[in-house]
Amino acid sequence: MARQGLCAQPRAKLTDAGLCELIRSLGFVQVDSINTVARAHHMILFARNQTYRSRQLTRLLEKDRALFEHWTHDASVIPVEFYPYWRFRFERDREALLARWRKARHEGFEEIFDAILRQVARDGPTMARDVGSQRKTGRGWWDWHPEKTALEYHWRTGGLAIAAREGFQKVYDLTERVIPEEHRSATVSQADFVDWACRSALDRLGAATTGEIAAFWDLLTPKESAEWCNTALTAGELIEVLVDCCNKRPPIKAYAFPDIPERLSELADPPSRLRVISPFDPLIRDRKRCLRLFGFDYRIEIFVPKHKRRYGYYVFPLLEGDRFVGRVDMIHKDGALTVTGFWPEQGVKMGKGRYAALEAELERYRRFVGADRVGLACDVR
Repeated sequence: MARQGLCAQPRAKLTDAGLCELIRSLGFVQVDSINTVARAHHMILFARNQTYRSRQLTRLLEKDRALFEHWTHDASVIPVEFYPYWRFRFERDREALLARWRKARHEGFEEIFDAILRQVARDGPTMARDVGSQRKTGRGWWDWHPEKTALEYHWRTGGLAIAAREGFQKVYDLTERVIPEEHRSATVSQADFVDWACRSALDRLGAATTGEIAAFWDLLTPKESAEWCNTALTAGELIEVLVDCCNKRPPIKAYAFPDIPERLSELADPPSRLRVISPFDPLIRDRKRCLRLFGFDYRIEIFVPKHKRRYGYYVFPLLEGDRFVGRVDMIHKDGALTVTGFWPEQGVKMGKGRYAALEAELERYRRFVGADRVGLACDVR
């Protein structure tokens, strides 16, 4: 939790510089379009500091260019100084995306690659709705017209960057007009890239398996991660540890830096307050790791048919100190933040103190999203 920024005091004033440092310490913040209460990136940051406001992230992204948006395991906001390492992802994705999208996207996107780049170079910041025929295939949720596919391909492979968002729609521009030159021109060797990707992932995870290290940034294969761990272990830069698991599961072997005993001895306890956690929060992003460490079995049910859902469309975990105590379904609509479902975890009782803590967190979220009132459409006692 300390590695994920959840042991800091949540009421300390968060400056733009402090926000940038928070994102740097997390590594990245996942971006997602679902907005039943607030978008995932804003909820992730608000869970760590209740003085955070969404306009701060917009300034850092669109004005200061201290951050950029690209892909980890999904679309994410990333510190701009990490940009040189993403060149390796651009190269890796160049052929992989072509092969995948030839099957899944509208035919004809490859033929307009050059034309799309010329148009963005000429016209400046461009949205998908500004270009092309808008013709689609009718193939479902991720159906894109060829021009949108070409824009996405150039973004994913480094020719374009995200200059801004309007609503939640991407605004594309030439990379040289978005990413500062010092980061575009910086070069990194393959060996340094692998070392950075593994070392920085393990630093943010505290202790991890080779698979977890590779999955953190989604920049490396498990084989590359395993080779790095073996080399670092032989050199005395890593140690092997056993990590206890919840629910009587056997300990799991993992790697850590040699100073982990000192780090553990210096840890502050997490705040005891109750917090709503985004489904895309880095603490629970790896569902198997979350289950092992916290005994919390979480699943997003947005793609589960309604009649088969156990909880709801987009249910938020509730974290109290270092323990998950429940799940809450809520929506910001018509001026109200309304709780539509609540499920305590097994063995958790909702006494007066815990109920008051839930009320306080709902009130914090009411102010954060600008709702007029909190409404209860279910029993939370």
